[in-house]
Parts: sequence; structure tokens; C-alpha cells
Amino acid sequence: MGDIVVQKIVRPERAVSGPWLEVIASNLDHHRATFLWKCEGLSEAQLRQRPLESSELTLLGLMRHLQGVERAWFQRTLAGTTPRFFPCRTYVTAAGDEWYDESDPTPARDVYEDYLKACEESRKVFARVTGDPARLVSSPEFGDTDVRFVLEHVIEEYARHVGHADLLREAVDGAVGE
Repeated sequence: MGDIVVQKIVRPERAVSGPWLEVIASNLDHHRATFLWKCEGLSEAQLRQRPLESSELTLLGLMRHLQGVERAWFQRTLAGTTPRFFPCRTYVTAAGDEWYDESDPTPARDVYEDYLKACEESRKVFARVTGDPARLVSSPEFGDTDVRFVLEHVIEEYARHVGHADLLREAVDGAVGE
């Protein structure tokens, strides 16, 4: 068990009614935990595995990406601060996108601990920046938008990448489940 990076994950129940911001916050935490649940019980080698021949995606690469999502959208866009991203080696794909270089030797446990830290930072920022959901913020990707859109976009990011994680996990060791 010493080589297992993500131990037992308990996914929180989602609020399905109530104040909008409470529903959004609980859904974000549910998606965060669902992503980690897809990584639960895997070794560093399994998290780095590229099980889909036609894709460079790995569970560890998704974890690196999601810490960036947390910091970019909550700290940079919503709070207007300069985030300190975890230093990961990246490269530019054939499509021109930047992605995480899986030859980066940073231990998976360090990436995991930083991901948890990024999520906690986002929870603190969430509490400070959501007082006015209609407040306009500027985003390099979408231009001027409001806080509500940014929060929905982060949920969209998680929904997309939890789907990727589901497929990767099944390909790594056959584990399935919602």
C-alpha cells in the first residue's frame, strides 16, 4: 500500500436544492472528489500510464491540469491575483495547445498534494469572490463574463475531465463506476 498515491476517497453528497452558491460549491466538491475517486488506489506507475494508444492523456496529467484550472479560474480570473502554479514541465502539442510533459519526474504524490492545496485555495477564494455573482470579470478565453459563468465553466472543466478519467481508469485496471 506504500506505493498507492491516492488513498480512500469519500465523495460528499451534492446539494440539489437551496441557495445557488451552496449548490455550486457542493457540486464542485463532488466533482473534485469524483476525479480523485477515479485515481484512488493507483500507484505512481498507473497514474502515469498512457493506456489509450491514440492519446497522451494520463490520470496524472489530468491532475496537473486540474490544479491549473483551479488556480487560473479562481485566483487569476475571479480574485484578480497572480497564482503560483505548481512547476510542471510542459510542451506544445501538434494542435498548438500546451500540455503536461509526462517525462516530468515530479513524484505523483507531490502533484497530488499540490492538487489538494489548489482545491483548498479555491474554496477560500470562492468564499471571498462570490458575494456578487453578476460581477463582471475579464477572462482571456471568453472576454468579459460574470462570476456565474466562471463557476459554471469550472464545473464544465471537471465534467469533461472526470469523463476522461473514467475512461482512463477503466483502461488502466478495468475499474468502472459512477
